[in-house]
Amino acid sequence: MRIPVGFLLLVTLLSSCNPEKKIQTAFKYAKYQKVIGYYKGMLAKNRASGKANYFIAESYRLSNRIKEAEPFYAKASGPGAIKDSIKLFYAKSLQANSKYDEAQKVLEDLVSSTEDEKLKDRANKELNGLKQLSKLAEKKSYYRTKELEAVNTPFAEYAPAYSNSTLFFASSRSNSRIYEASGTPFTDIYQVDTKAANVDLNTLKPLPSYINSPNVNTGCITFSPDGKLMIFARGNTGKKKGSPDVDLFLSRFRNGAWTEPVPININQPNTWESTPSLSPDGRTLYFSSNRVGGYGGLDLYSAQMDSRGRFGKIKNLGPDINTAGDDTFPYMADNSKLYFSSDGHPGYGMLDLFVVNRANGKTQVENLGQPMNSPSDDFGMFLFKPDRGFFTSNREGGKGDDDIYTFVNDDPNLKVVNYFLQGVTYNQRKDSTREILADTKVSLLDPGGDVMQEFTTGTDGKFLFRVYENENYVLLGDHDGYIIKRQGYTTKGKSVPLESLKELVTNITLDTILVLDRLEKNKIFVLKNIYFEYDRAEIRADASKELDKLVELLNDNPEIKIEMGSHTDSVASESYNLELSQRRAESTVNYLIRKGIAQERLVAKGYGESKPIARNSNPDGTDNSEGRQRNRRTEFKILEIGPPQKKPEFDEDKYFKDDGKDN
Repeated sequence: MRIPVGFLLLVTLLSSCNPEKKIQTAFKYAKYQKVIGYYKGMLAKNRASGKANYFIAESYRLSNRIKEAEPFYAKASGPGAIKDSIKLFYAKSLQANSKYDEAQKVLEDLVSSTEDEKLKDRANKELNGLKQLSKLAEKKSYYRTKELEAVNTPFAEYAPAYSNSTLFFASSRSNSRIYEASGTPFTDIYQVDTKAANVDLNTLKPLPSYINSPNVNTGCITFSPDGKLMIFARGNTGKKKGSPDVDLFLSRFRNGAWTEPVPININQPNTWESTPSLSPDGRTLYFSSNRVGGYGGLDLYSAQMDSRGRFGKIKNLGPDINTAGDDTFPYMADNSKLYFSSDGHPGYGMLDLFVVNRANGKTQVENLGQPMNSPSDDFGMFLFKPDRGFFTSNREGGKGDDDIYTFVNDDPNLKVVNYFLQGVTYNQRKDSTREILADTKVSLLDPGGDVMQEFTTGTDGKFLFRVYENENYVLLGDHDGYIIKRQGYTTKGKSVPLESLKELVTNITLDTILVLDRLEKNKIFVLKNIYFEYDRAEIRADASKELDKLVELLNDNPEIKIEMGSHTDSVASESYNLELSQRRAESTVNYLIRKGIAQERLVAKGYGESKPIARNSNPDGTDNSEGRQRNRRTEFKILEIGPPQKKPEFDEDKYFKDDGKDN
C-alpha cells in the first residue's frame, strides 16, 4: 500500500513536536532541571538556538540559579521571549557574577531602548543600586562571620532558627527524592542541641515524618517565645496533581510531642507563602508571599495572631521595604529591628541581608555590607543574642550548596534600647472616680491609622505594646457597652541617651492610662477648646481640630445620635444669648455634616445662659471672667443608641498639634 507523502510529513512533524511539548509542560510545572537537560541537548546540535538558550536561562533563574543563567541570557531569543525582560535578567545574572561594569552597560542600554515605563523604572533602580556599591565598600563593618562546620554538608543547610537551646534548620542531606525544579533532593527540617553556636552532633535528628512530608520541600521554621508553637513552610511538589505553591503550617507541642500540623488561614491557592517569622511577643507573624497586589516577586507581609491561633489583619509592609525583586526571609529580632533578604534593594547581586531602621516614624533600609553579604545568596538571619547569631549563604568557601554561618557584631557602640508602653484601662464612674475595666480591646495605631498591635486586657486592665522613640501613636479602646475612644500618645522627648547606658540591652517602660465612658442615653460630654469670636458663630481653626476629634468619635461609634448644645455666659440679654447659642450650635452641626456625618444623627440646640456650670459674677458683684469662660461651652449629649453604620479614617494632626486658645 502506498502512503501519501503528506501523511508521512505530518507524522514526522508530530513526532518531532511531541518531546518539546512535554518539555513545555515540564516548564509549566516547574520541572526546571528536566527543561535544562532537554535544551542543553538541543544546544549540543545548535549552540546558536535562541529558544534553547532562553528556556535554559529562565529555568536557571526560576530555580534560584541566576549565576548559571548568564551565558544563556546572552544568546536568548525566540517566540515568547520578551527582549527587554531578557536584558534585565541578563544584567542581574552579570551582577550575580560580580560583573558590575558589564551589568551597568546592559541596564543603560535597556533604559534607552525600552518603551515599558515600569521596566525602565526598575532598570533605573538597578543602576542606582550598582552605583551605591562603592559606598558599601567604604562602610566600616564590625561583623565577623564563620562557617558552622559542624552542621554543614555538601547538601543544602539553610534557614536556622533557635529555640530553647535547640538549633532548627532545613537540609537536603538525607532525602533520596529529587526536586525536579533544581535537580537536588527535597529538604527536611532537623534539630540539634546547642549552646549558642556549640553544636552537639550526637543529638542531631529530623523532625517527625508527619512534619517532614515525603516528596515535598519542608523548611523555614519559626517558634513562639515559649517554644510550644511552631509555624513552618511546606510545598514545592512540582507535580501536576500536587501543590504548585508553598503554604504555612502550624503545630503545637503537647504531651511531649508536636501535634499534626494544620495549614494556617492566611494561605492562598496557587501562591507562595513561606519564610515565616514570629515576633518576639509571638503576636505578629511575618512572612513572604507572591500573592496578587504586591510590588514585585516575593513581598513581605505581616499578620496578627489571635488567642485561637488564627491570623488576621494581613498587611503588605509597603514600598519602602518591598521592591520589584524578591523580598523574603523576614526576621524580627528581640530589639524589634526587622532583618530580611532582598535582591531588589542595592546589593552585591543576589540575595543580600538588610536591616530596617526606624527614625522619627520612618523606615530606612540598610544593607549589612560585607562580610555578612557576598555576591552569592545571603539570607535567613537569626540572632540568639543581640550581638551574635546565624545566617545562611551559598558563597564560595562553603561545603557545598547553602551553608549555615555564625556571626558576631563587635560594634563598640552597639546599644539596644527597647521601649514599651504599658497602661491600664479604666471605666469612668458617674462620681468621676475610676475602676479597672477588664476585657478591653486596645489597639496601637500608627500615624496613618493602621493597626500595629492589639491587646485584650485581663482582670488587671493592663496592656503592653512595643513602641519606638520619637514617634506618634494613637491608642484605641473598645469594650461592649462603652464609647470607643481614641487617645494620642507620643514618645517624642522620652528617649534615653545611648551614651548614658552601660548595658548591651536596656528596656524602658513608659506608662499611660486609657479611660472609657459608658455608652448610655442622655450622657453629656463637654468639648474643650470650642471657642467662637465675640458675637460670632463661625467655626475657628482651633475649634475645628476639636470638632474633627468628635467626627472620629462619631465614625467609631456609628450607633449614636447626638445633640450639639451651645451655652453662653450672661453678658447681653437672655433672648440675644439664646439666639446666639442656637446659631453656634447649628454652626457646629453644619461642620460635622460637611465632614461626612449623616444629618439625621445630629440635632442643634442653643441653651443661651440658662444652664450655667459656674458663676458669671463674684459674690461682691464683680466680673468672674473665669466662670464666664466655663459657661461659654459646647457639649454633646447622646440622644439615641441605635444600630451601627460605618467606620473611620485617621488624621494625626488632630492628636499631636497644639490646641488654639481663646482670644
